Amino acid sequence: MSAAREEILARIRGVLGEQRAPVEIPRGYTRSREPADLLGHFTERVEDYRAVVDRVTPDRLPAAVAEACTRYGVRSVVVPADVPDDWLSALRGVTVVQDRDSLAPTDLDQVDAVLTGAAVGVAETGTIVLDSGPRQGRRAVTLVPDVHLCVVEAGQVVDDVPAAVSRLDPRRPLTWISGPSATSDIELDRVEGVHGPRTLHVLLVAEPDPPGAAPDPLVPGPDPDRLVDGTDR
Repeated sequence: MSAAREEILARIRGVLGEQRAPVEIPRGYTRSREPADLLGHFTERVEDYRAVVDRVTPDRLPAAVAEACTRYGVRSVVVPADVPDDWLSALRGVTVVQDRDSLAPTDLDQVDAVLTGAAVGVAETGTIVLDSGPRQGRRAVTLVPDVHLCVVEAGQVVDDVPAAVSRLDPRRPLTWISGPSATSDIELDRVEGVHGPRTLHVLLVAEPDPPGAAPDPLVPGPDPDRLVDGTDR
């Protein structure tokens, strides 16, 4: 913990006076309400943010990366040092730059795209979460290049935010991404690419559904007319 943060917390403790017992927080809300087609729901919500989603099988991922680079005219791509070589194996005529925490923002600005993995995908909100973990790199790498190619594996997709939070470590630097970077002025004119990548292209890696497979039923949530403790409203 930084000295500045500790100083601030010490001042707060001084104002509050004697120590109080931690307050028990009720956790009776729905933590998982998985839709029948979780990956389809995720895809639909991500696309609502004007992002592109390609659902590919693991063996098709290298070709999908190369096709995405061709689509956006990418001539150079930066990758975290631990990105698998296989992801890059189909690239032709694209310079691959490995980031080892040494590239300055001006260097990253010269690169056309970034290719990373992800920590979690949230179906209900169409959000991708990065935590600077494996295959994700540091935060700056995903904020400066104009195109972000993000690989999300099927097993990383959860239905809603509570489920996502339960998988994440709050001590890590979390970046929650819902579509391309976008903002608007007072007249509500939307502008993309001001605070981050102008283009978000998600490569959703999943095995094909077996023939005749039926979707899982929707897991029901709690009765909206019942309170957390089970009493009627």
